[in-house]
Amino acid sequence: MPLQTSIECVLFDLDGTLVDTAPDFVKVMARLRAEDDMQPLETDLIYQTVSDGARALVKLAFAIDEDHERFEPLRMRLLDLYEEQLQTTEASLYPGMEALLKELDEQNIPWGIVTNKPEKYTRLLLDGLSLLARCRALVCPEQVKERKPNPEAIFLACKLLERETERTVYIGDHLRDVQAAKAADVIAVAAPYGYVASNVRVEEWNADFILHNPEQTTELLNLLKFA
Repeated sequence: MPLQTSIECVLFDLDGTLVDTAPDFVKVMARLRAEDDMQPLETDLIYQTVSDGARALVKLAFAIDEDHERFEPLRMRLLDLYEEQLQTTEASLYPGMEALLKELDEQNIPWGIVTNKPEKYTRLLLDGLSLLARCRALVCPEQVKERKPNPEAIFLACKLLERETERTVYIGDHLRDVQAAKAADVIAVAAPYGYVASNVRVEEWNADFILHNPEQTTELLNLLKFA
């Protein structure tokens, strides 16, 4: 479907929205637990936790809190294994996203990524997927004082792309993404096709739109037209 919209800017969350990064974490978590002679976790549990970051994954893998003496060493080990895994990443764009990015590029509609993922791992991942050079604005936690759900990162992305918030879309698979988008006064799109657990009521997030299938993204953007 060709892109015919008056949207001037599209911003994406990364993990679980633009890119399916969970396959890398499935491998990393299996290796991390194997070092403790533990069996791999159920894949579904990892998928449902990826968007919450490394701390949540350590809690899931070892059932310990952040004040446990092993927590920080395990978190650092997880990150080391993840950096290693990114050299041969198994992550991939969600279905339909490559076609959408191509349409945005061809129509000179800038797109960017606003993520809570640390910059080092984000750049390695995007470089491995040949997306780094195409991404017109990349905002990671290192560039802002406050992470999502604070809107600071979205405001920064709009500034970098020289676009107003009124015709900007932000797509994300977590409640904090919708909260950040609403606070930034951009169009908030929830993407529960990512890593959202089946018992989460996405309708209660108060997003402007909900995408249940990534391949519907172009169709949704085409609905958004301004005078």
